[in-house]
Amino acid sequence: MKSKNIEFNGALGDKLSARLDRADGDEIGFALFAHCFTCSKNLKAVGHVTKSLADRGISTLRFDFTGLGQSDGEFANTNFSSNVEDLVAAAEYLDAEFEAPSLLVGHSLGGAAVLHAAHNLDSVKAVATIGAPSDPTHVKENFEMKLDEIEETGEAEVTLAGRQFKIKKQFLDDLEDAGREDKISTLNRALLIMHSPLDKTVGIDSAAKLYYRAKHPKSFVSLHQADHLLTNPEFSKYAGKLIAQWSEIYI
Repeated sequence: MKSKNIEFNGALGDKLSARLDRADGDEIGFALFAHCFTCSKNLKAVGHVTKSLADRGISTLRFDFTGLGQSDGEFANTNFSSNVEDLVAAAEYLDAEFEAPSLLVGHSLGGAAVLHAAHNLDSVKAVATIGAPSDPTHVKENFEMKLDEIEETGEAEVTLAGRQFKIKKQFLDDLEDAGREDKISTLNRALLIMHSPLDKTVGIDSAAKLYYRAKHPKSFVSLHQADHLLTNPEFSKYAGKLIAQWSEIYI
């Protein structure tokens, strides 16, 4: 797999850091990968997934959302909607420079984001989620102890995965707005839902709710003993191979 580091302008006008992992041999399509909440494109599990896609002829653009990883911008000024808009901006970059994406892949909150972004991208034929919540507001559980402070003062510093982040009330309000939208039953794309029954961050019940609300064609794959971040390479590679094989008939 050949990779190329690139930059493009995100939804808020900041330079976003991205990596394009090119397919080995003939390309059958392009994909976009959306990472999990406060994660980055450089998570090892993400690389394993995109490598598996490249092995099957699918080139993937993975990038850091505004204010995260190596991208510019302030995380405190972002929200779920800006993540969705960053995905649309990434798709527009691919369309202008290479080929519009036909596949979206999202991990955790990134999975919720690709379900929303797909509605704005006519080129997308298939969507795959990994450990995605059925409702974007689920992410509030990560800083539940700070919710009252955010509501009262407008913002609060929260610790996530050992790092400090500023969460503003606008972030919460935007999550609530997004949670009221039904983006599943109106997706009109092939959907693959992947989830571990042992996921302690986003419970397996989220996968059940997504599957119930989705229209066909839809598929569900259990990730057996994987954890939420797919830290065991066996499961991230497995997920990537299955996504690649499943998506071939749609893209």
